[in-house]
Parts: sequence; structure tokens; C-alpha cells
Amino acid sequence: MNLAERDLQVIWHPYTQMQTAQPPIPIVRGEGTCLYTEDGTKYIDAISSWWVNIHGHSHPYIAKKIAEQLLQLEHVIFAGFTHPGAVELAERLLAILPSNQAKAFYSDNGSTAVEVAIKMCLQYWHNKGQERTKIIAFKNAYHGDTFGAMSVSGRSAFTAAFDSLLFEVEFIDLPDEKNIESIKSLVSSIKTNVSCFIFEPLVQGSAGMVMYEAKYLDELMAHCRKEGVMLIADEVFTGFGRTGKAFACNHLQTQPDIMCFSKGLTGGTMAFGLTTCTQDMYNAFLSDDKMKTLFHGHSYTANPVACAAALASLDLFVDASTQKNIDRIVARHTVFADKIKGHKSLKTTRQTGTILAMEWETGNNTSYFSGLRDKLYHYFLNKGIILRPLGNIIYILPPYCITDTELDYIYTTVEQALNEI
Repeated sequence: MNLAERDLQVIWHPYTQMQTAQPPIPIVRGEGTCLYTEDGTKYIDAISSWWVNIHGHSHPYIAKKIAEQLLQLEHVIFAGFTHPGAVELAERLLAILPSNQAKAFYSDNGSTAVEVAIKMCLQYWHNKGQERTKIIAFKNAYHGDTFGAMSVSGRSAFTAAFDSLLFEVEFIDLPDEKNIESIKSLVSSIKTNVSCFIFEPLVQGSAGMVMYEAKYLDELMAHCRKEGVMLIADEVFTGFGRTGKAFACNHLQTQPDIMCFSKGLTGGTMAFGLTTCTQDMYNAFLSDDKMKTLFHGHSYTANPVACAAALASLDLFVDASTQKNIDRIVARHTVFADKIKGHKSLKTTRQTGTILAMEWETGNNTSYFSGLRDKLYHYFLNKGIILRPLGNIIYILPPYCITDTELDYIYTTVEQALNEI
């Protein structure tokens, strides 16, 4: 049996209806922007392997640092112990995050980073003797697949089987010129019961790369702060350059109380999660009363190997050449978006930083289950490009090392698809 056949004997894949799915594509090697199959077929990874890979596959510098760490310390319990990588990573990240971020709490993926943030906010008020249990979130949000993260995500096919078990959330529209005042009024009317407001800043990824203006998010955040509502910025997707700046919150004047990170944190090398918070949030858990402890942890909290990967990725991220690459991708996306704007096959194009999304015209509302999705997916695969459409929406979100030649090939193939599908 080949690798795909062996896989089907033993593996259950994510977000996959296994009865109707095609056999998985067996990837055995990665280099730069490209992935290679068992038979040598090359694919350009135009979506950074679910948005995680920011420096390219099998980056030799990250690999070297991981190898060095494995020979030094592979893991140590993080309750009552620490290690150099965890301390250095927290120091370096807090130095480039918004200035109000003061403490770092490690976990192991984006969903758990969000779970930690939610629990921090709920217990913050509990520790202060106030039971504020309501949470505000955006409609169509996606914050992860664990139960707390699902609860603050928009109700959808992803949550349908569990809706009756999820806690109640006040879902609001994305803010704009027309609705900002009514949203602020709603916040004011329920503020005494609200623990926090959680949001994906500027871009709702899984919703279909839905983008909204920083101006109105800023205004909403400032109003929440005035009303005593904690702010959680879920930067699991948008962090580390995706929006054209280091963090999406760098586009804002008002800064969150808590920030969540994963995906690009290790450069796409391995699972890792991080939740940062203000000194005020941290102080609410300091007490002689042990019941005010944040009772949350993971066996692999602050894993030294993951910390080494994150530190290596951070070295690459802050290098001037990476910023030049980000600026180059942003500029080239802008030119291409202008070129295809108004195409009869497109409903809309939208861009924030290195994220370029194109919504195919279907005559219907956008749907994750759009029949066009499989046509688009296989069209690009057959051309050697990995694009994973969100229904009738495709997006280009490459590693920052992608070459102009590779970008040109992706753009040309998109134009061909627009004319052929």
C-alpha cells in the first residue's frame, strides 16, 4: 500500500467527511514555499498550511535551533519550574507587543490560548466579587473548537451538534459607520453583566476572510473600556505580520487587555499557544486565598522545544529582510487585486496586508458548503497550487519567503480560473 492507502486504514482527518473525501495527498518533504509528494509532485503552499507557516517549510535556522534545544532540554514541568527559553520568549514578545501587555501564559494551540483568555476574564470578576458571566463576540466569529472557544464563535455547521451545550453569548455585528452608535448603546445597556468582548481584529478568517475597518473597531474598544468591559484580541491568525504590521492591534489606538497567539508563533513548526495580559489582570489573581489561583495548565505548557522554535521564528520575523518581504507581498497583492477588480466572475476582492481574498460570484450567499468549493480546490491542485477555498471564497496567504515568480504563477492561475470556471 502507498502512504495515502495506509492513511485511510488508520487516520480520521479534521474537517473532513471521510466517506466522500478523496484520498489524502501524501507529503514527504517541504522546502521554502513548496511541498513535495511521495511521487515527487511539487505544490506551492499558497495558504501557509492553514496560516501557520510564515518563513517557509523546513527552515534551516529554525531546525538548527530546535536540534540544539533537543540535546539540551526537551521538556520540564512548568508548575514550580522554569527554563531559559520560556523566560526569553516572554521577555522578547512583551517588548514588541502593545505596551500594556505585562505577563505571558503558555498553552499549546489557538483554541487553548482563547480558553485561557476567557477563563482569565470570567475569574477576574469572580475574584473581585462580581459575577459577570456574559461575553460579547462578533457574529460569524471563529475562535477555535474547544467548548469555550466554540461558545464565543458564531453558531454554524462547526458548532451545530453542540449548540445546546454552549454558554450564551451576546453576538453583535461588525462595527461600521451605520451601526457603531447602536452597538455602543447595547454595550452600555448590558455592561454590568458583561465580563469581556472577544474579537478577531480586522479580519475574520474562517468566516471567509471578512474584513472591517480599524476605525470602528477602535471606537468600539474605547467604548468597552469606558464601560469596564475587558477586551480580548484573538491574534491567533492575524499576529506576526499577516495584516502588514507586526500585530493587527498595531492598527489600533485602543489596546486590548488580553491577546491570544498561536499559528505563526513557531513559524509553523509545531503546536504552541500564548495568552498575554495586563498587570491589572494578573494582579486580580494575587492573593493569600488559593481559591483565587488561575487553575489552568497543560502537560506541555511552555515546552522548551516549542519555545526554541518560537525564538528562532522571532529572530527571522524581526529581521529587516522579512519586513521587506511582507511589504513586497502587500504591494503585489494590491496590484493584482486592482487588475482583477470588476471581473464578471468575481463578486468582490478584499485585502488586508498579506491576506488577499476573492469571492466568486455564485448568485447566492457565501456558503462554506458551496458546490464551487471543490471545483476551485481541485483546479488549483491540478496546477500545483494549494488553495483551500472557504466555500466560494479563495484567498492567497503565502509564507513571506514566496518569490515574485511564484506569486506571478499564482496570480496567472487565478486569472485562468476566473475565465474558465
